[in-house]
Amino acid sequence: MNTVYLNLLFIIAGTFFSLLIALMLNEIRLVWFKKAAQSLVILPHFISIIVVNLMVLNFFNGQDGMINRMLRDVGLETVDWFQTPSVWPLLLTVIFVWKGAGWGSIIYLATLTGFSEEYYESARIDGAKRWQQIWYITLPLLRPTIIVLTLLALGRIFYGDFGLIYGIIGDNSLLFKATDVIDTYTYRALRDVSNMNSYSNAAAVALFQSVMGFITILFFNGVVRRVDPDSKLF
Repeated sequence: MNTVYLNLLFIIAGTFFSLLIALMLNEIRLVWFKKAAQSLVILPHFISIIVVNLMVLNFFNGQDGMINRMLRDVGLETVDWFQTPSVWPLLLTVIFVWKGAGWGSIIYLATLTGFSEEYYESARIDGAKRWQQIWYITLPLLRPTIIVLTLLALGRIFYGDFGLIYGIIGDNSLLFKATDVIDTYTYRALRDVSNMNSYSNAAAVALFQSVMGFITILFFNGVVRRVDPDSKLF
C-alpha cells in the first residue's frame, strides 16, 4: 500500500509541476533568461541523494533543524519530524518534485516547441488571451504526451523510489509505517544473512513487481484505447 500510495503521489505531483514548469518556461520570451531559468530548475536532478539527505537533516533534524528553529521563533510548537510517520508522504513528495520536476519538464518543453505557431496566430486574431491559448490549444495538444508519460510511470507503480526513500529514511523503523516500500523491505531482507531464503524471496518480489507493472500498463492502456485511441501506447 505504501508503494502504490507514494507512487501515485509522485506521479500526480510530478506530472502537474513538470507540466507547469514547461508551460512557464515556454511563455518566457527573453532567450537568455529562459536558458538560465531552465538550467536552475533542472539543477536539482543532478544533486546526489546523499547531499539531499544532508539537506533534509539540516531542515528537519530534531529540535535543532532549521524548520523547528523557525517554528520556535514564531512561537509555534516544534515537531519531531523523524518520529512522525504521517508527515513523510507529503515531505517525500515535495522532495521528489523539487528534485525531478524540472528534469521531467524537458519532454513537455520539447513537445511544446514543435507546435505550429499558426494555431496561436489564429487564436490571437480571434482575441484569445494567453491563458486561453494555453487552456484551449496548448493543453489539448499536449494531452497525448501527458497520457503516454503517465502510462509509462504507472508501469513502475509497484517499484518504490529506493534511492530517494532509503537515502532519506534509512533504517528508521519509526517511519516504516508510512514510508516502507517493496524495494526497501526487500533490501533489508537481503541483508539478513540468517535468512537463507532471502535471495529467492527477493527474486519472487522482483517478478511480482514486473508482472503487476505489466498488468497495470495493459489495464490503463485499454482504458485509454476506449477513451482516446490516438493516445494509446499500443
